[in-house]
Amino acid sequence: MKPAIVRLTASATPVLPRWMLRAICVVYALSGLWGRDPWKNEDAAGFGVMWTLANGEWRDWLFPNLLGKEITDSGPLGYWLGAAAIRVFAFWLAPADAARIATALLFCVSCAFVWYGSYLLGRRSEVQPFKYAFGGEPAPRDYGRTLADGALLILLACFGLAERGHETTPEVAQFACVSMLLYGLIRSLDRPVQGALWWGSALGLLALASNPPLAAALFLGSVLLMLFTRELHPASLSKIGISIALGSVVLWLGAVWFAVPEAAHHYLRAWSTGNFAHFSAFPARALIYAIKNLPLFAWPAWPLAIWSWYGWSGLRRAPHIAVPLSVILPLLVLISLQTVQTNRLFLLLLPALSVLAAFSLPTLKRGAMNAIDWFAILSFTGLSAFVWMVWLAAQTGFPPPLARNLARLVPGFQAHFNAPACVIALSATGCWIALARWRLACYPKALWRSVVLSSAGTTLMWVLLMTLWLPFVNDGRTYRDVAMRISAHLPAHYRCIRPMQVGDAQLASFAYLGRMRFSLDNPSCDVVLRQSTRYYALPLLSPLIWKQVWEGHRPADRDERFQLYLRVERTP
Repeated sequence: MKPAIVRLTASATPVLPRWMLRAICVVYALSGLWGRDPWKNEDAAGFGVMWTLANGEWRDWLFPNLLGKEITDSGPLGYWLGAAAIRVFAFWLAPADAARIATALLFCVSCAFVWYGSYLLGRRSEVQPFKYAFGGEPAPRDYGRTLADGALLILLACFGLAERGHETTPEVAQFACVSMLLYGLIRSLDRPVQGALWWGSALGLLALASNPPLAAALFLGSVLLMLFTRELHPASLSKIGISIALGSVVLWLGAVWFAVPEAAHHYLRAWSTGNFAHFSAFPARALIYAIKNLPLFAWPAWPLAIWSWYGWSGLRRAPHIAVPLSVILPLLVLISLQTVQTNRLFLLLLPALSVLAAFSLPTLKRGAMNAIDWFAILSFTGLSAFVWMVWLAAQTGFPPPLARNLARLVPGFQAHFNAPACVIALSATGCWIALARWRLACYPKALWRSVVLSSAGTTLMWVLLMTLWLPFVNDGRTYRDVAMRISAHLPAHYRCIRPMQVGDAQLASFAYLGRMRFSLDNPSCDVVLRQSTRYYALPLLSPLIWKQVWEGHRPADRDERFQLYLRVERTP
């Protein structure tokens, strides 16, 4: 057994009030879920698939699609949950708002897995603080709860979680599955059978929610963990866990194959092997994109995780270091191999990074803790003041420079005073001021003191954005205005619309917001909608003759243009 490297007293592990922790999680999870349209790009595209399933037939549930277009980048699980929420809450909420209930539930489940996984690791003997001759060190239970609180606060403090964690995308379901997989590995340390059940279920659900490359990478990470960590029980994980994982996937594959065998071959081939084409040998552009964007997305979890690995130099093969790394390293490999510049996989790193980062808290120096606190206070106070100033400029026109810049960013937007949103924003700002004053005046000794301000500040910013800025953020990221203008130029009794080069987000937004009838493979459609970045006189649809009746774009995006054509006659 390695000697303990942490020296703490019981005064450093007070329990964070449960109401405060739950309040931060609930406010964070619910903010921005309702009262807005599906946003460009992945949010609208993911919702479109859920909406298609909710209004479709049983075949749509076996083969997730967007208005007939096959979607094979991810498995069906995330779409199933969103579509089920739309159907259950159809009488009370709009479809877009109902789908986000599944997002909120998945987010809360992920937070629970991160907390309990960190708690179990924090109770283990190898991470306990130094035992003094006359006592005074924290009890394992209190120490574990303090580390678990810190892990959850670090997760909520991550910048990239705010937007990605509130979207109607399959990545939110994958986020919950990765959190469950992490918990299963941790649980198997002391209860092998129960841990194998959680791990196998998570791996199977992850395969249903994502694609084979992602599930295979995390499976290989678990296998390497079993080889290099003595505390795990590979027999239970391999027998029970793999059986459950394979059984979950085989049930869906079997249902798809026996229900519609003629369509199953093409769909399953695209899902099982087509996703491997999204990864290649270190593509330069995607790698540079990850290097530029991942540090901000995962801040402040990644520097704390690196310090944790450095600070526990004598126990790097212990479970509290090895288990999170078994999830982090395979995901980093996939991110470095992506052929597309996207941050969709970044979200899946946050649970394991937060668990690993939590174990840096006992080893941080007081100067580092104070630096983190002052950075949070200065940055979030300044940003919140800026949000309030922009809101004031939108309402009153003062100060004039901000009002002019806002008019250029969101042309034609008319601000309206929303009393409930203003009250919520004032309450959140008041809570932030009270928390910052408490931190500066009381000098608390708790381990979580260095991250409570960061998580509260991130929550404050998200609440302010989703209350004060929500109208013009929504106006700048929705396709409602374009959808209404296109609908106004459609004939009263048109047959269907044939999309040409229209993206998934645009297709879903137009169908949902404009109630348009699209058909991807019907040659008799009498309307064509084309998306392009340049002007086009006529679409190439010979021998039909078409007349352009409208052309436009979103006010906030002039490079993305749309042309609407009507069929006027046939040539001899």
